[in-house]
Amino acid sequence: MAELPDVFDPRRYAAGPPHAAYRELRDHHPVAWQAEPEVLGWPAGPGFWAVTRHADVVAVLKDAGTFSSTLGATQIRDPDPGDLPFIRRMMLNQDPPHHGSLRRLVSRAFTPGRIERFEALVRERARALLTRARDQAEDGVVDLVAAVTDDYALLNLADLLGVPPGDRGLLLEWTERVIAYQDPDEPPVLGADGRPVNPRSPAMLADMFGYAQELAAHKRERPADDLMTSLAHAELADAELEMFFFLLTVAGNDTVRAAAPGGLLALAEHPHERAKLTNGQVAVDVAIEELLRWHPPVLSFRRTAGHATVLAGQPVAAGDKVVVFHASANHDERVFTDPHRLDLARSPNPHVSFGDGPHLCLGAPFARLQLRVLHEEALRVLPRTELAAPPRRLVSNFINGVKSLDVRVS
Repeated sequence: MAELPDVFDPRRYAAGPPHAAYRELRDHHPVAWQAEPEVLGWPAGPGFWAVTRHADVVAVLKDAGTFSSTLGATQIRDPDPGDLPFIRRMMLNQDPPHHGSLRRLVSRAFTPGRIERFEALVRERARALLTRARDQAEDGVVDLVAAVTDDYALLNLADLLGVPPGDRGLLLEWTERVIAYQDPDEPPVLGADGRPVNPRSPAMLADMFGYAQELAAHKRERPADDLMTSLAHAELADAELEMFFFLLTVAGNDTVRAAAPGGLLALAEHPHERAKLTNGQVAVDVAIEELLRWHPPVLSFRRTAGHATVLAGQPVAAGDKVVVFHASANHDERVFTDPHRLDLARSPNPHVSFGDGPHLCLGAPFARLQLRVLHEEALRVLPRTELAAPPRRLVSNFINGVKSLDVRVS
C-alpha cells in the first residue's frame, strides 16, 4: 500500500494548507490514518484518523455522542494525563449536556445591543489603523499584519472583554504562548526534563487565571458594558470563569487575527474579484463568507471516539483520535463547484470555518462583524493593493496564521 500524504506535520503548513494532499485523501482515503512522529521537540503520539471530506467533517462535528470533545480534549496532541481534568473545565472541551448549559449562560452576554455599539467602535478603529498604515508606508509598502490586523484584533477583543488599556499587551502575550507554540519563531518553554511544556497546562496558565480573577473582582465593584462584567455576575464557578477568560482571550483574538490578513491576502492575489467589491457587484457580507471558506482561521479540531463506529466505511475503534480538517472540507469538490477558484459571490456557501454542531463558534457573529467592517474600510482607505512580497505564515497544523503581509498600497 502506498504511503498516504502527511497532513499532520506543522512544517507542511508554512507554505499554506497542503491542498494537493487534502485532495488525494478526499478522493481515495477520506478517513486516513496519520502517524504522529516527534516534531519540533514535541513527543510522538499514537496517531489519528484524518477526516477530509465535507460531509464526514460535518457528521463528526454534529455527533457529540460518538465523537467526544471531553475524552481527550480538542487538540491533536494528547495532553498530559494529569492535565486532562483541568483542560476539561473549558467549554470547548466539554460534551452535552454540560456544554450546552454553560454555552447558554455565556451567550446571554452576546446581546444585540452590545453588538450594535461594538460596530461603531471597531469601524473607527479600522479606519484609523488603515489610514495610518497608508500614510506611513515606506516607498508605498506596508506590512498589514504589523500595521493593522494584529492591533485590530487585539484592541477589539480588549474592548469587548473590558480589559484596561495598560493590560492589553498581556492578551497578546498569552495568545502567542498558546497559539504559536509549534512555530520555530516562538521557542517553547522547556520543563525540567528538557521537553516543551504544554501551553495549555495549569502551570502555563496560572498568570492568566490570576489576572482573570482580579479583573472579575474589579468588574463586580465597577460594572461596565463588557463581557467580563457579564461573566463576573454570572453563575460561574471560579474555574469556569477562568476557562471562559482563556477561551475568549485566545479564540476571540486569534480567530480574527488569522482570518483578517487571510482575507486581505486573498483579495490582493485576486484583483478581479476585489474589483467586484469596489464596484458594488458583490456585497461585503457575502464576500466575507467566501474569504472565510478560502482561508479558515482554524485548520483542524480533534475529537475522540467514545465507542467503536464506522465513518465513511472506515472502522474506528473506541478511544481513537478523529481529527477534522476544515480547510480540506472547505475545498471539497463534492460540495463546492470549482473550489480552488475564489468566487466572492459564491452562494450557497456552507463552509465549516466556524465549525458545526453543538460547538459552532459562539463568537462567530462578532468575528463576522469585525471582518465586514475591516473590509468595508479597506475598500475606502486602500482602494488598490498588490502583494509586495510572499506572505510569511505561521508554522501550525491548528491555526491558519499569517505572520506578515507586505503589500504595495495607493
